[in-house]
Amino acid sequence: MIQVHGVGSGNDPAQDTEKDAALAVVGDVAQDIDPIVAKRVLRKIDLYFMPAMLIGYGIVYWDKAILGSASLFGMTTDLALSVTDYSTTPATTSTERLSWATSIFYFGMLAGLYPMTLVLQKFNLRYVFGPVVLLWAVTCAATAGVTSWRGLFVQRFFLGVIESVIPTGFMTIVSGYYTQEEQTMRQAWWFSGVGWFTIIGGALNYGFGQITAGALKSWQYIYIFAGVLTFLFGLWCCVMPNSPVTAWFLTPEERLVAVERLRRGQTGVRCQQIKFSQVKESITDPKIYLVALMMAAAYTINGAISGFGPLIVSTFGYDTLDSILFQFPVGGICIIFIPLCGYIPTVIPNTRIPMLIACCLPVIAGCIMIWKSQWGYHPATPVVGYALTGFFGPVVSLIITIGASNVAGATKKTIMAATTFVAYTVGNIIGPQLVKTKTKAQHYPELWEGMIICYCITIAAAVALYVVLWRENKAREKLELDEVLRDKIAFDDLTDKENPFFRYVL
Repeated sequence: MIQVHGVGSGNDPAQDTEKDAALAVVGDVAQDIDPIVAKRVLRKIDLYFMPAMLIGYGIVYWDKAILGSASLFGMTTDLALSVTDYSTTPATTSTERLSWATSIFYFGMLAGLYPMTLVLQKFNLRYVFGPVVLLWAVTCAATAGVTSWRGLFVQRFFLGVIESVIPTGFMTIVSGYYTQEEQTMRQAWWFSGVGWFTIIGGALNYGFGQITAGALKSWQYIYIFAGVLTFLFGLWCCVMPNSPVTAWFLTPEERLVAVERLRRGQTGVRCQQIKFSQVKESITDPKIYLVALMMAAAYTINGAISGFGPLIVSTFGYDTLDSILFQFPVGGICIIFIPLCGYIPTVIPNTRIPMLIACCLPVIAGCIMIWKSQWGYHPATPVVGYALTGFFGPVVSLIITIGASNVAGATKKTIMAATTFVAYTVGNIIGPQLVKTKTKAQHYPELWEGMIICYCITIAAAVALYVVLWRENKAREKLELDEVLRDKIAFDDLTDKENPFFRYVL
């Protein structure tokens, strides 16, 4: 039998800030729970969090993707994001400023991720989420008042800093309310907002794009409306409970059940003390680097598609408004396959990484179809290929799930979430820089070659991660453990490495 760190301290669980908040409710002895009550609790948690989180992350995605459509509605001209050089024959046009307007948002997110995510762990959720999201709403709407490309750069940098807390916060919320088996589906649900708002946002952009009257330009109306929607989401964030321990929408009995049902997974609920030992462990854990590598490589395509998607499709011979509608098939693939890839692991265990690899293949195929086909006028092949790039959605959703489900310890979960989205920002910074206006006639070869390389890297990192996790699980199965300790240490805020009962999901 091995010794496990954190057992037998004799501290009062309600007062021990080094341990999980769950101990204040259930203690270190497992209690039987009524399965009927457990189902009711799960349903209540789903109804409270999932619709709002889906909409919230949909807005996160949409307010970045607006730039691609707004650039078609005069924003590029109004803010001098496109520069034409008439000294050459023929005249040449550069969209480097538009590329940087897309990328600079992610520099802001990169600057904000670690500090904002650690602040989120340290303080109650509603005291961080509420004010930050309301500030985000104001900043988003303020885009309509920008009058130059320099002003847009500054605005988008601060927008990135503010929004950095949302995706990492969602990852940690799901890991604190749901079991390992349930997390894949729930992470997929909120991330499917990418698909829903690719379609809903595209439809809204299409509608606003037809506004020709009024004091403002159509792209300004889009940003103001996005700010209003964000403000409404911010009101919900202001009443968000801190954890299942204090979930006001559950009865006292239901709160006990909400916590107790998480004991088996050994991932904990919520501990607000930042532990530097867990930071150190995170720095030396290869799993975190492999997840980050996958995210950076896989999300490179989003940086290009969100900022330049409508412009790329418009080169197929379609007009400005029609090119926005071609975002719908991309969104449709995300809506169908993100939840599907979240559901399959609930019935077929350890299929997350194999599905991730499988979903990379259509993205690679789509990039090849766009790159190598004849574009001409209204071509079919590149349009189909463009739709297939929508499989980046389930790929990224699975990366988020794999990262969140395979770490334990509150601080380590925070570091994993922040690192995952640091990699996300890196991918989004690189993507727009691969769109070279000078190679438009050659079908942007740097973009499609880069995407193919990135998804091959994603596949290689996924295979490596599978091997690492599989070997670790095999080693743990050989340990002789005292099963009595399993329940006692479930809420001691141990990391996955410290807790021998923890099992990695593949």
